[in-house]
Amino acid sequence: MAKKRSDEQGEDIETGLPAQAGEARVYELGFHLDPGLATEEAKSAYQAIRALIGGKASIIAEGEPEKVALAYTISRAGPSDARARRDFDSAYFAWIAYETPVAAHGEIVAAAGADARIIRFIDLTTDKDTARAALERAELAAKVSERTDETTEAVADDVALDAALESATL
Repeated sequence: MAKKRSDEQGEDIETGLPAQAGEARVYELGFHLDPGLATEEAKSAYQAIRALIGGKASIIAEGEPEKVALAYTISRAGPSDARARRDFDSAYFAWIAYETPVAAHGEIVAAAGADARIIRFIDLTTDKDTARAALERAELAAKVSERTDETTEAVADDVALDAALESATL
């Protein structure tokens, strides 16, 4: 299970001691992108974040942006020149698990915080096995969803066929 990082300096979760700057760790960045972006813009924003991470880290697993309904409304201040807040009930969700030295990790987190297209993100310390297992679960869920859609379509086709046969025999 993923563990929330203790602080910005990369404190070791188990020992509470500062991590060595060159020490490589596995992190997961999960983020919500602005739902007002067109699908292609959301993919482009994701690719930009992925490229940034890929330049500083080794990517282990990832989940591309998918529009989701949020469990609760996220309210966020608009640009500095606007006084209004924006409320979000949906967003594009994506995540990237990667391995990088602690020093480079701080740069990645800072870049995610500065990207105006990201409305909220979470930064976790994890391990390779957990990240790969999350990817496998997501792929399995997608397959189950596809089969459910196929089954629903098949049932609808059967109902239509039954109705057509019944009307033809009358």
